[in-house]
Amino acid sequence: MGLAEIQAMQEKSKTITDFRIHERDTGSADVQVALLTERINSLTEHLQKNKKDHGSRRGLLMMVGKRRCLLDYLNKKDEKRYQAITKKLKLRK
Repeated sequence: MGLAEIQAMQEKSKTITDFRIHERDTGSADVQVALLTERINSLTEHLQKNKKDHGSRRGLLMMVGKRRCLLDYLNKKDEKRYQAITKKLKLRK
C-alpha cells in the first residue's frame, strides 16, 4: 500500500467517525452522503485539471445523482438530520 492509499483510508475513517449516528454505524444515509461528498470534491478538482476525462465526468454525475437520492430520502425520513448534514457539509438545497 502506498502513502496516498493510507491517507485516503484515514480520511475515510475520519469522515465515518464524524458523521455516524451510533458507535458501529458505517452505512447510514448520513455517512454515505458525507463519503460521496468527499469523493465528489476530489473528482471535481481532478476534472478541472483534466477537462477531456469524460469517463470520470460520467462517474461524477452518477455520484451526484446518488447523493441527491440519499439526501431526498433523508429529507423525507428525518428533516432535522437532513438540515444538519447539509449545513455541516455546506451543501445547497
